[in-house]
Amino acid sequence: MTTRGRLDGQATHMADEYISYYNRPILKAPTWREVNIGSYLYLGGLAGASSVFAAGGQLTGRPGLARAGKGAALAGITMSLALLVEDLGRPERFINMLRTFKPTSPMSVGTWLLTAYAPLVGISMLTDLTGRFPLAGRAACYGAAVIGPAITTYTAVLVSDTAVPAWHEGYREMPYLFAGSATATAAGAAMIAAPSSENAPARRAAVLGTTLELVAGRLMRRRMGMIAESYERGRAGTLLRAGEALAVAGAAGAMLAGRKRSIAVLAGAALMAASACVRLSVFSAGVVSAKDPRYTVVPQRARASAQPAGRS
Repeated sequence: MTTRGRLDGQATHMADEYISYYNRPILKAPTWREVNIGSYLYLGGLAGASSVFAAGGQLTGRPGLARAGKGAALAGITMSLALLVEDLGRPERFINMLRTFKPTSPMSVGTWLLTAYAPLVGISMLTDLTGRFPLAGRAACYGAAVIGPAITTYTAVLVSDTAVPAWHEGYREMPYLFAGSATATAAGAAMIAAPSSENAPARRAAVLGTTLELVAGRLMRRRMGMIAESYERGRAGTLLRAGEALAVAGAAGAMLAGRKRSIAVLAGAALMAASACVRLSVFSAGVVSAKDPRYTVVPQRARASAQPAGRS
């Protein structure tokens, strides 16, 4: 029997005999509001990946695709920041985080990334709309595209750097899951907003992003063992299954759309809805896993018992 099989067998056995003192939660469940932080995770991914589409459209002479990417990036980062500040309670709390820079803190790094990224997105869109200072606008667009991938994935590092079992145990695959999800939703937005004659890169990216999202999600849950239950049951499970179905439908539509605008729009909407479902599923699974002490104690005891004698 493999090590993974022994651990899963031990975990199943211990789940029946041990919960926690007085059956009380061992971890404090996240107090973040789902509508705020779930949407924040989603919109940040949309913004960061859309900046890459904007730069690609600008480089390849696709002005419609470039403007669609700039618009999605600006809308995404604006709403994302607004939701983050709302969840913090007071705007000055965000400003206070800029007093120091801690490379070991995903929250600190993310705050500085957002602070650098948002003005670049705003300048890029403003110069595009007004036609003034085009060189500054192009530079800002490329600058946003450089930071964009970090914007899409730093939130994965942020949630994984917690004690919440469903998040922490997914630390290896979570950034790839978020990157694929962000690529798919940004591609969906581009398919909706860009002219059909210019959206071929977005359609190809939709298939690539969906594939990465689905594969990373499956690998993550397989490696988690019993903790994967938090993703597969209840609200999280419903959202995840809906997200996967919408993602497959959206990717199929992207491949078949060609220059048919109606199919591109429907496929794009499906991709955007799929990404939202996946992000909310991740959030919901984290809350469930923190509230149930089995997901904290049982894997710890299984790992401890699997260690050779004499090792601590």
